[in-house]
Amino acid sequence: MIRYAAFLAALLASPALAAPSLGPVWTDHAVIQRDRPVVVEGTAKPGEMLHGTLGGVAANATAAKDGSFALTFPPRPASSDPIALTITGADGTAAAVSDLLVGDVWLCGGQSNMEFSLWNSAGGPLAAQQSADDGLRVLMIPKVTALTPQKDFGGKVAWAAASPDSVKDFSGACYFMARQLRRDLKIPIGAIHSNWGGSQIRAWLTPQGGAKLYGAGAMAQLAEYGKDPLAAVTAFAPGWETWWTEHDHQSPWTNPDNLAWQPVPQISAWGEWKGTPLATNGNGNVWMRRTFTLTPAQAKAGGTLNIGLVDDIDMTFVNGRPVGNTSSWSDERHYRIPASFLKAGANDVMVLVTNSYGAGGMESKPDRLSFDVTGGASIALGEGWRYSISKVTDYPPRAPWDGIAGIGLMYNKMIAPFGHFAMTGMAWYQGESDVGIPGYADRLRELFAGWRQQIGQGAKMLVVQLPNWGPTTEHPTESGWAEIRNEEFKAVAADKDAALIPTLDIGENNNLHPTDKLDVGLRLAMGAEGKALIMPVSATRQGGAVVVGFSGVEGGLHTWSSGHAIGVELCAETQQSCRYAAATATGDTLSIADDGKAATRVRYAWIDSPAVNLYDARALPVPGFELPITQ
Repeated sequence: MIRYAAFLAALLASPALAAPSLGPVWTDHAVIQRDRPVVVEGTAKPGEMLHGTLGGVAANATAAKDGSFALTFPPRPASSDPIALTITGADGTAAAVSDLLVGDVWLCGGQSNMEFSLWNSAGGPLAAQQSADDGLRVLMIPKVTALTPQKDFGGKVAWAAASPDSVKDFSGACYFMARQLRRDLKIPIGAIHSNWGGSQIRAWLTPQGGAKLYGAGAMAQLAEYGKDPLAAVTAFAPGWETWWTEHDHQSPWTNPDNLAWQPVPQISAWGEWKGTPLATNGNGNVWMRRTFTLTPAQAKAGGTLNIGLVDDIDMTFVNGRPVGNTSSWSDERHYRIPASFLKAGANDVMVLVTNSYGAGGMESKPDRLSFDVTGGASIALGEGWRYSISKVTDYPPRAPWDGIAGIGLMYNKMIAPFGHFAMTGMAWYQGESDVGIPGYADRLRELFAGWRQQIGQGAKMLVVQLPNWGPTTEHPTESGWAEIRNEEFKAVAADKDAALIPTLDIGENNNLHPTDKLDVGLRLAMGAEGKALIMPVSATRQGGAVVVGFSGVEGGLHTWSSGHAIGVELCAETQQSCRYAAATATGDTLSIADDGKAATRVRYAWIDSPAVNLYDARALPVPGFELPITQ
């Protein structure tokens, strides 16, 4: 009896048997991709035999040495009949989810215009109120980053049937696309919102894509940052310093007295610095400087430099040595300063603050700024700063760990945890933050390749071409937005499973976030369903004209409110050679009169916010593009 009691007590005191754990995308109410093998991933005890059932179909697997497992079930046709998934371990413990439907799953990614909520979209509140549909399921992914690919999202996620509560904060463009697909295909539709306003595309690349585009050195710096931020900054700094010196022709961090300094009015957002240029325009690069004094013992001890919140990016030096680089308006900066960087007497802190949007500046309360001597006193740094506005208006290189543009940081925490959860494809609306950065088509190519490794080879890639936004002009000009549109066009043209979604006519030239997400969603649905969309194909000389041919035109091309298409340019090699040209639509082609001047390429809608009048019979606009002229 005593032995049995002891055994029972030991049993009750032992930890509960651990059930297998499913990957985070597998929750109640999920939508499974139709007509694809169903791969269910998760973790269990290393070496454990696992038995799974999905809608009455069985599969078995053995957990690997690290505990990961993957069970593969055969493809299933679309169905609105709910099924259940159960994964049972060798000891009988199980993980289970239910109410699973089978249909098409779409991942919607990008920056703020894809993140833009249904509730804030034109017509969105009414659409949300009328959204109840058990056959349309949505999934919101939290905004969290990581330095390496992770298996879990940055918080618990859960699929939910469309309802006013589940869709109001969901992507407006994605919801309108999914709603139209649901109406047209009459099968279950799953839509996933994984977006981050202001993000650059490189934040969404896989490690393989990042290495291919940015090299092993950048990826090594990223890995080093997770172990030793100061060592990573030290490795990153030479490239940053070279860039700055080439643009500014001096190195202020080593020769701060070469700059003209003004007293900082107060430690606060620049918008509060009344009477200074920064009060009305905080975009650009501004040096901030503070000198503090250390005793020999304090210098020998080292310490931590605290400069609080910086909007957006800082590159910080102490006595000419790089100590920190952070891109985040919401993270306080705390930088370790080794004794070898310090000296007895005056020590110089130089902070380059780079701001691209909003007020800018060092925004913490003054009492958050200090130098904390290791094992000793805290030296207040809330007063006594000086500033110097740089003439450099371009933005310096972004570090591999950059909060909004770090290589793969958003992929690692917002895409990688999907594992090999199959999907029909991706709807991508991004590019605003990449304006001015060459090579966007290459980055899109690697994005496509990396995401297809996860969601399935042959997955469709829908790319929303940037809309009209920003200044208009009466003359041909350089345009960063037009460059991105053309890069989007080139990336899609090179990919047989991609589609370009035109939006040149539904932006707002005075609003970076146009509220018409309904038309974006409807056009995305057209691409998702494989309907033909207009694509420029060629520009050739034919007689006395340059003829541009198009695919995907329905009902011929039409020039609204004019006998000619507007915004068509002929160009030779230079920007100065570009001029507007008379162009006439005939069937599926555009004929441009030869004006007798040198021309090697055709451009269309090549300004930030063009007015366009070239449409097909479906009222779809021709996308912006540039094509070489061939004989």
